Amino acid sequence: MPKIVECIPNFSEGRNPATIQALLAAVESIPGIRLLDRTSDPDHHRSVLTFAGDPDAVLEAAFHAIQIATQLIDLRRHTGVHPRIGATDVVPFVPLQGVTMEDCIQLARRLGKRVGGELNIPVFLYEQAAGHPNRTRLEAIRQGGLSGLETRMAADRNWQPDFGPSRLHERAGAIVIGARQPLIAFNVNLKTADLTIAKTIAQTIRQSNGGLPCVKAIGVPLASRGMVQISMNLTDYRVTSMDTAFHTIQTEAAKAGVEIAESELIGLVPQAALNQAAATLLHLGRFDPTQILETRLAGAHAAQPDPGSEPTLSEFLRTVSAATPTPAGGAVAALAGALAASLGTMGARIGKQTEPEQSLNSLSQRLADLMRDDCEAYEAVSRARRLPVDHADRPLFLATALEKATEVPLKIAELACEAGHIITTVRAVLSQAVQSDATVGIILAIAATEAGLHTAKTNVKLQRNQQVNADQIQRIAKIANSLEELKGLCYTPPPST
Repeated sequence: MPKIVECIPNFSEGRNPATIQALLAAVESIPGIRLLDRTSDPDHHRSVLTFAGDPDAVLEAAFHAIQIATQLIDLRRHTGVHPRIGATDVVPFVPLQGVTMEDCIQLARRLGKRVGGELNIPVFLYEQAAGHPNRTRLEAIRQGGLSGLETRMAADRNWQPDFGPSRLHERAGAIVIGARQPLIAFNVNLKTADLTIAKTIAQTIRQSNGGLPCVKAIGVPLASRGMVQISMNLTDYRVTSMDTAFHTIQTEAAKAGVEIAESELIGLVPQAALNQAAATLLHLGRFDPTQILETRLAGAHAAQPDPGSEPTLSEFLRTVSAATPTPAGGAVAALAGALAASLGTMGARIGKQTEPEQSLNSLSQRLADLMRDDCEAYEAVSRARRLPVDHADRPLFLATALEKATEVPLKIAELACEAGHIITTVRAVLSQAVQSDATVGIILAIAATEAGLHTAKTNVKLQRNQQVNADQIQRIAKIANSLEELKGLCYTPPPST
């Protein structure tokens, strides 16, 4: 099976066709690279390229494009509505096939070292590749724009770049490089030029302000089109779908007496996200993605299982029982939580409870993903511990890895407990026969929550960052309280139906 990595660099150029074409040519000049998409916008003054291929080829293509951007884009003369800190603003790597997140993290580090050393541009690593907890989120690095970053670099030693010089490049500024899971860049345009409306809606819906989970949003003007836009990143469409984001904006816009003009995608979108949106829009009950003709045909012609597919239950059990450190307790806890949520989904479908069904189905998928995340978190701690004791970055890498190793089981516990509480509401309207299955789901949710809390309590004791330690201990206490409530609900007989 070939190894395939996706790269989605964002460049601060959306108006000069010659510069954009030079960037495309730089990518396509590398053998083995497939250019998948290019989106440019004059108002954002930004171009987003999407390409994929062998990891080494992708790294080479990314470096060549950054090199061209450094030569042709002068950030000092740049004006656009999209936040940016560099001529090449951000370069994420995404694992697609035959590669792990750790592979992409190493690609980010290799590219960052090369960009910093050969092009003399300060490089900040973000998301999964972040070497410092304060730099995980892209918006944290961009805070205050280029001048804000320059001030932090000069005044705070915690804001020295991961690679390259400790001062901004005169023309190219700085660059953010990292590794992440796929996200959807999804924009909604309004039939108004009132920027205040767009900013208010963006503030209402984004997660950081208590809005929709896994949604980042800003309001920007589109002067060339005489309207405004809510520009979004959906970091996990399984948590907040495209249709949920769209309809929430539609509702908020209607409150202001404004209609939606259109929505648009920047770059590519997973097929599953469109399936999800179509099923919701059409109110399809019990929709199965294999009902899509092309999907069924592809399955019929598959000679053998894809070696990159998810392991079967038997394969997973064999890997758990092997004499290896992963997968282990965390992954098993996540599986128990996913099974609990799936049982709850079954009950909700039988009871025709649409909202709980959607919530539990999403929780099941998220818990299943945490099985993988738990293994990756353990491996990150192991890598940090293998560094020489006198390695300058060892304390930072170890603290960051331990934070993740505590965060994953905490999230498992939170989601499993949430699933258990939802199942208790579903169970109340089911027949006695199905109530028994729902109760099994609640028991599994309790077990998954307790297991996640046990691992989190163990790992948090190793964390030396006092702020992180305090935050995680507070979350542990909150989950523990919710767990006790769930236990009481579990063994309280539901009313007869």
